[in-house]
Amino acid sequence: QVQLVESGGGLVQAGGSLRLSCAASGGTFSSYVMGWFRQAPGKEREFVAGISRGGYTLYADSVKGRFTISRDNTKNTVYLQMNTLKPEDTAVYYCAQDRNVLGISTVYSSRSQYDYWGQGTQVTVSS
Repeated sequence: QVQLVESGGGLVQAGGSLRLSCAASGGTFSSYVMGWFRQAPGKEREFVAGISRGGYTLYADSVKGRFTISRDNTKNTVYLQMNTLKPEDTAVYYCAQDRNVLGISTVYSSRSQYDYWGQGTQVTVSS
């Protein structure tokens, strides 16, 4: 049984930075696509960033150039470094994992492609 546990959320002023972590257990972490999504109050859950098993990355346009996703397969952990944060980045951030082994460069933004989800961590950016 795969478990994903996010951490690192909190309250930060606009322009500040946070780094989210997602620790995975119960599977072969290095084999799978990992992603970050977020959900603001009253809005749909949306894609933020994804990383393939080979380290290829994909970003939503709204975060490109500000956020960086990375993974450490020795620690079974995926990270989301968030810089130059804006009030509109306020949301609950979720880590997600696919359960299929795909090509080393394959990564996607569709929520339906991810099979396992963490419980989420709150990020609040004050203006």
